[in-house]
Amino acid sequence: MSPTLASTRPLRVVRLKRLIEKIGVSRSTIYNKINPKSPYFDASFPKPISLGPSSIGWIESQVDAWIVKKNGDSALSTES
Repeated sequence: MSPTLASTRPLRVVRLKRLIEKIGVSRSTIYNKINPKSPYFDASFPKPISLGPSSIGWIESQVDAWIVKKNGDSALSTES
């Protein structure tokens, strides 16, 4: 059986405060990115997971992958 990412790196959940620090945007921007009714909705943004009745978090590896993809997208758009 080959090792998978999950077996080599434990999943970490980041809460909103850490997510804000990690990606450098405001709380309202994050909520706009996950709200399909918002004009700023970003379907590629990682989906939050429920941690309890009134708390959510994000899988850190998904957030990291989104950052890498966004960085790659902006690099491609500047290479014209």
